[in-house]
Amino acid sequence: MGQFLLVDSRKLDGFEGLHQAVHGSHVDVMQLGRGRLRGTLSHVGIDDFSLSIGTFNVGMRTQRVSSDDKLIIGMLLAAEERVTHWSFDMCLNDVLVIPPLLEHDGIFHGASAYAAMRFDLSEVASLFGGEARLSDPDTWRSRGHFRADRESGPIASRRLVRIMSHLRTSKGGLTPSTADFWKRSIVECMAANVMSSLPPDDTGWLPSARRLIRRVEAYLDEAGARPVHVSEICATLGVSRRTLHRAFQEVFGLGPVSFLRHKRLCAVHSILRESAPGSTTVAAAAMQQGFYELGRFSQYYFAMFGERPSQTLGIGAPPRWRQESSEREL
Repeated sequence: MGQFLLVDSRKLDGFEGLHQAVHGSHVDVMQLGRGRLRGTLSHVGIDDFSLSIGTFNVGMRTQRVSSDDKLIIGMLLAAEERVTHWSFDMCLNDVLVIPPLLEHDGIFHGASAYAAMRFDLSEVASLFGGEARLSDPDTWRSRGHFRADRESGPIASRRLVRIMSHLRTSKGGLTPSTADFWKRSIVECMAANVMSSLPPDDTGWLPSARRLIRRVEAYLDEAGARPVHVSEICATLGVSRRTLHRAFQEVFGLGPVSFLRHKRLCAVHSILRESAPGSTTVAAAAMQQGFYELGRFSQYYFAMFGERPSQTLGIGAPPRWRQESSEREL
């Protein structure tokens, strides 16, 4: 059974549609610009966690009431004119923090696009694990504004939009472990633009690189075939992303993200190799291991294994199990 509680996408025809601008939270809205409002609104919900992305073509005033007990973290994806939240002037890819039980007031002076994730404050320690400041619930109890890095900010926002697009059009449900991976991937896009505005934190003790790698690999062995996100490792082992990155660079010569991607590629390879054509698809196997851009996944796959995923699956060739059976008969 799929784990998504909600996958919804609709076109907006009037400002009233933005009352549900953030899934699970009522937003009072007033149109400021002239003209007929057009736009889109998409939601993806995973348990109590949700991601909403909206676009609209005229100026708007938005207000959230103080009865909402969830944390909202938003990102400005596009804006033709000035955008302010409280007293904060927002730039593209900036991140806004709306704490639980706090009223919010935002003004979009023109056509804009935003992303917002909403979840319980109790999930912060897990979702932002490995980053002491971000995994501390007190960090999120006050309204905040984080200025995105000019280079990495657009990358994070584009990745967030691509994840939403993929999940929105996905036809099948996900296992609980894969759903958790996607949730962490969404959070990481926001976290990347938050961390870029914070001063570096290099005060933590760096354990032996190989000892840390052994702990990581032991955890991955326990996880089995399910995809594991970097933030999950950091939260479980109590290490920062910087510490983990330095350890992997020292031992493998590549970062933990690349290492985990290689591991997930190997998992897809094994799934495809052991499956008969018709029993699964390349897209299904890739998605269950956390790959959402099939074009890029195919490039990674070919670079690693020297063949296309469809070749491993045996599409257009005699099934591997039939070949092996014939060889045993001979």
